[in-house]
Amino acid sequence: MQGRRIGARAGEGRASLYEEITSKIISELEAGCVPWVQPWGTQAAKAQLALPRNAATGRPYSGINVLILWGAVIERCFSGQSWLTFRQALSLGGHVRKGERGVTVVYADRFVPTDERQRAREAGEEAQAIPFLKRFTIFNTDQCGALPADMAAAAPPPPQGAIAPVVESLIANSGVDFRIGGDRAFYAPVDDFVQVPPPAAFFEPINWHRTALHELAHASGHASRLDRDLSGRFGSRKYAFEELVAEIASAFSCAALGIVPTVRHADYIGTWLDVLREDNRAIVRAASQASRVADYLLGFAPDVAGLAQAIGPDCAAA
Repeated sequence: MQGRRIGARAGEGRASLYEEITSKIISELEAGCVPWVQPWGTQAAKAQLALPRNAATGRPYSGINVLILWGAVIERCFSGQSWLTFRQALSLGGHVRKGERGVTVVYADRFVPTDERQRAREAGEEAQAIPFLKRFTIFNTDQCGALPADMAAAAPPPPQGAIAPVVESLIANSGVDFRIGGDRAFYAPVDDFVQVPPPAAFFEPINWHRTALHELAHASGHASRLDRDLSGRFGSRKYAFEELVAEIASAFSCAALGIVPTVRHADYIGTWLDVLREDNRAIVRAASQASRVADYLLGFAPDVAGLAQAIGPDCAAA
């Protein structure tokens, strides 16, 4: 009985955490702010575009944590994308300044309860794992004092002129049938090819690369690659969810490559809101899948060695 009560409380905690995260994302979308697209390079942002990392371990944060931390950097005008737990700051000889308010991130994993292991053994079945989210608090290095001098250093900007070759190399190495031409960008799941208009068709050349990464994110879902469900018809919830995954994956890939992300399909915001209101776990699942997609795509960019591992699994990097 006690085990069931503890399990019930844990379930309620997970539900409230999902609801808390989803409510924040919904409120931002309703206000016209897309959480995976921040105003990098403007007066609203002191920090440079980068994936948030743990300053002590060097490991990046992933999935929904990227969106949470990007939002905190912009909202609170932090100058960098480096984070620490309270104990890590102390272990480095520093401290979190008195009165500073941390940011809550989450750790996602699965576990098998003891009674489920026993049930499975008795029934000769495979034990069923239960997903869980655990929250904990981290602090931007701006909120800390007495840290080593190089600890809070901002990520250097990408070399000028290096972005386009890196993306072109990624495309070539991916093995995806990538066609340039026509007047619209799309991925054709049945025939398994991506088509993007020529760079000259875009108002800014960099938009071509953002678009290419978005469509490649869709192509990653093919059965021969990451094998996602791409059967959703236009206008359906399933279609909107896949667009959400591709949008966020493109933003994560752009950030890793030093390309400022934008919204590829702003007209889908209403449909995304419907998806999030219907399922309070949708944004966490979408961000998790987006991290896997970005991980996969960045593995084809030889000039950014290590970025394929940088996105990582859905765990906080503490």
